[in-house]
Amino acid sequence: MFTIEHEFDATVVTLVDEGTASLQEDVIVNSFAECITIEQYDPRLDQVQKVTFSIAQMRDLAAAISLPEGVY
Repeated sequence: MFTIEHEFDATVVTLVDEGTASLQEDVIVNSFAECITIEQYDPRLDQVQKVTFSIAQMRDLAAAISLPEGVY
């Protein structure tokens, strides 16, 4: 399951891990004009971990997901 919300300065997508085994915390993707952040709560540290991608990095990641193994 996932949700999409349009905020003032970002589009926010929340991915919910549904299933019976080994569930992970929700993943929140914030899409801004200049970057994309991905956040996930880490219960071991009791804090949210955040990774920031440039738009070019996210475009490369999206392309890489659908490509076969190799160097591009």
